[in-house]
Amino acid sequence: MECILAIDAGTGSIRAVLFDIKGNQLGVSQVEWSHVTDEQYPGSMEFDCETNWTSAAGCIRDVLSVSGIEPKEIKAISATSMREGIVLYDKEGREIWACANVDSRASAEVKALKEIDSGIEERIYQLSGQTFALGALPRLLWLKNHMAAAYEKATAMTMINDWILYKLSGVLQVDPSNGCTTGIFNLKKRVWEKTAAEACGIKSNLLPPVNEAGVVIGYVTEEAACVTGLEKGTPVVSGGGDAQMASVGVGAVEEGQTVVSGGSFWQQEVNVKHPVTDPEGRIRVNCHAVPELCQIEMIAFFPGLVMRWFRDVFCDQEKEEGLAAGRDPYEILEEKAKDVPVGSNGIMPVFSDTMNYRSWRHASPSLINLTLDPKKTGKKEIFKSLQENAAIITLGNLKLIQTVTGFYPEEVIFAGGASKGKLWSQTLADVLGVPVKIPVIKEAAALGTALFAGIGAGVYKNIHQAVNSTVKWERKHMPNMENHALYQVIFENWRKVYSEQLRIADSGLTTHMWKAPGLY
Repeated sequence: MECILAIDAGTGSIRAVLFDIKGNQLGVSQVEWSHVTDEQYPGSMEFDCETNWTSAAGCIRDVLSVSGIEPKEIKAISATSMREGIVLYDKEGREIWACANVDSRASAEVKALKEIDSGIEERIYQLSGQTFALGALPRLLWLKNHMAAAYEKATAMTMINDWILYKLSGVLQVDPSNGCTTGIFNLKKRVWEKTAAEACGIKSNLLPPVNEAGVVIGYVTEEAACVTGLEKGTPVVSGGGDAQMASVGVGAVEEGQTVVSGGSFWQQEVNVKHPVTDPEGRIRVNCHAVPELCQIEMIAFFPGLVMRWFRDVFCDQEKEEGLAAGRDPYEILEEKAKDVPVGSNGIMPVFSDTMNYRSWRHASPSLINLTLDPKKTGKKEIFKSLQENAAIITLGNLKLIQTVTGFYPEEVIFAGGASKGKLWSQTLADVLGVPVKIPVIKEAAALGTALFAGIGAGVYKNIHQAVNSTVKWERKHMPNMENHALYQVIFENWRKVYSEQLRIADSGLTTHMWKAPGLY
């Protein structure tokens, strides 16, 4: 059997997923991981290359074991990952420093850059579609200021998916869809923009070659074969960022298609032909993995992690029930919450805000407007309110795109782990007021990555043929427009409450859930 291997390094876990050439999932192995804060550096989010490579290699070995696939049957391998996370290497190719996606330690560096040149972030945004919120430039400047020896030794930088490919092939390179999130990229030309690095006092010799997704960059080395169980010489193919690959994995390869990816973060992606930046800098613009497209991207922080927190803190009963019955605890929680009314009896979760890329921050996590009536405010009501909240933030983000571009989707594709939930999918349709399509394959980022690996191996001629050959639909949720009207009111009320909670966090009385570096 011919098959393709995709490695997906997300914020909360890493997984290895095997597909056949028709897009059917043959096996998956997943390990949850976390990225710790170094207490010396508030806001830091360390990426442990040694430990995490052990996890990645273990997933590869395990998926080969559970699937029964022989290594020689794998036609090609590629990788996707969380965006923004970076790995630096010395001249021998050893990893010397790495951080994960929402590392925000570089606040002083952002402030200093803006004080030296008040227009620098705006110019970089117009060129790259990125602000300093998650970009690599402030982090590299932080490294230069605080770990000068490591900075001086650094001769190359990649993204985390490219690091995985490097560990497999020994080849350093990046792809545009993830590389662009550094803010050192020219959005229109899809190449490095050295002037952005130089303007921030960062050396430009860190920037390795750029390959579009689907290009064979090398082959599995003997060393990598020994630790992963893969066959030496298997083609290793350039991949991309997880949100872009998830878009490909659900068939969103044409202009105007809109995808909501529900994982640790929730991303809302709208495909556009040409980069469209916002004069107020509120939206983000990235290179799509499809070379002729860009994506307007909005991000909700941590809906998946919030739900995991709720499950682990409050739902031991459902976890035990799930273990006994061989069921997902979230499925059991959805059954219990299916009759909770729209609005969850008034509960208002405060976690992520709608996106403001130039002044990106979130209020202190809270649950507002609870009652002491256990029939109105209990576990199932809070669970449903968290599902509603993720959908409401999505609505706010799509409304902002509409304000900037005039575009609002006629339908939305919902992918990622959250799309497994039928209640969550229907809630999203009701909140957005448009049909929501659910693909058969929920590991959309992995499938998109596998399709590009297949292009590199010659299995598919191009991404359009690959998508047409593999993407299938499980179900479609039509919106209840009466519920939608209620959610419009709930959205406006939530937005006012959130504004007050954000004001309280800004005053210092509570602690922001997250804020971009340079915001005080």
